[in-house]
Amino acid sequence: MQNFNYSIPTKIYFGKGQIKKLANVSRYGNKALLVYGGGSIKGNGIYDKAAAVLRESGVSFFELSGVDPNPRIETVALGAALCREKEIDAVIAIGGGSTIDCAKMIAAAAKYEGEPWDLVLDGGKIKEALPIVCVLTLAATGSEMDGFAVISDMDKNDKLDTASELIKPAFSILDPKFTYSVSKKQTAAGTADIMSHVFEVYFTREKDAYLQARMCEAVLKTCIKYGPVAMEQPDDYEARANLMWASSLAINGLLSYGSDVPWCVHPMEHELSAFYDITHGDGLAILTPVWMEYVLSEDTLDKFVEFGVNVWGIDREKEPMEIAKMAIDRTRTFFDQLGLPKTLADVGIDDKNLAKMAEKLDGLFTDTYVPLTGSQILEIYRRAL
Repeated sequence: MQNFNYSIPTKIYFGKGQIKKLANVSRYGNKALLVYGGGSIKGNGIYDKAAAVLRESGVSFFELSGVDPNPRIETVALGAALCREKEIDAVIAIGGGSTIDCAKMIAAAAKYEGEPWDLVLDGGKIKEALPIVCVLTLAATGSEMDGFAVISDMDKNDKLDTASELIKPAFSILDPKFTYSVSKKQTAAGTADIMSHVFEVYFTREKDAYLQARMCEAVLKTCIKYGPVAMEQPDDYEARANLMWASSLAINGLLSYGSDVPWCVHPMEHELSAFYDITHGDGLAILTPVWMEYVLSEDTLDKFVEFGVNVWGIDREKEPMEIAKMAIDRTRTFFDQLGLPKTLADVGIDDKNLAKMAEKLDGLFTDTYVPLTGSQILEIYRRAL
């Protein structure tokens, strides 16, 4: 097991009625910036509940709405300028990962004199940030409990992730009931995103990370059990609660401490979103089984057998290669059962920009679970067509 430093400083308020804890924002000052997306929080009542708590606690708030599913750097710049103009004390994100990521970068850019995109290119330039608070409305990215943010510059076809300990939320409110109104499509995409986060750390070259692997398998099995339930019974509290907590655990560091490996499928999907602005979870569901098939070999066979037996319950008495292939097939079938797209063509992507995408990633996957060159990445994209 690798050396690691354990730090998950975000306080979590989980469960029914925890929106009342939003009053704790007053600890940071009496002015907040409320960041949200298309306005669904006004239709489902979450906005009114949050606003009432803030007013009762003496916190005045300004609003930045319209955050895109793949948040834009222009929105970050707008929010940062608003923070400086209004002398904002804290940034509150109400929404899913895109809104939270945008809020994180607004909080950092508000304390930075240069261009906000500098902070996306190099998280080390983040030296200070406003306190960040999250009210989660979609179980997917885990951004409510980590120090990562993914921001897009669509003019450059760039979708990049950045990281800093300083953009980990101060506290996050996780009320599973706030996800009841999430559509089937977004529930499915969110489930795929959670599972992909786990796959990125489960498939590691660290041979003896036994504990981490068993925790990964538990989260994967939770998604497999409760993803379909949440889709068919959107107000099933236990299904929503399990998915919501799985989302946080998948990427807060707990599963990867001691067995970290650079991620592979996520950066590949970021290129798809940067060029075509597709739903992140859709892209992950398309690429993941293809990547699995591509990296399966005698060298990786044992891990795929472990995956097949422990996650999918495949008979361990079968031939190892048969188990591995069955595990990949069941992963693809599960995503299909959730109604997720199977191919890049299904989301309107052809081979026009695939070479450009692969070229941008060339040289970045030298230390991933299975190292990949640009030409190999291109082959995975083509197989996904």
